[in-house]
Amino acid sequence: MAPLPNLPADPDDDLTAYVGLGTAAAAERARARGWATVRALAPGTIVTMEYMAGRLNFEAQDGVVKRCWKG
Repeated sequence: MAPLPNLPADPDDDLTAYVGLGTAAAAERARARGWATVRALAPGTIVTMEYMAGRLNFEAQDGVVKRCWKG
C-alpha cells in the first residue's frame, strides 16, 4: 500500500458556530477563516464521499445552515 500524502491542515475552526447562520454569512466567515472551498447543499443532496482538504460543507434549508462538516 502506498503511503498517504502529506495533506495540508484544515483551518482551526469551530464548525458548530456556523449552525444558525445565513448561508452568505457562513460562507463569508468560512473564507475569512481560511477555507479554500465552501459549498452549501440542500438537505438530502447526494454527494460523493471523497475527502477534500480545505473544503467546508453546509447543509442549508431556507437559507440557514442546519449542519456543517469538513471535506
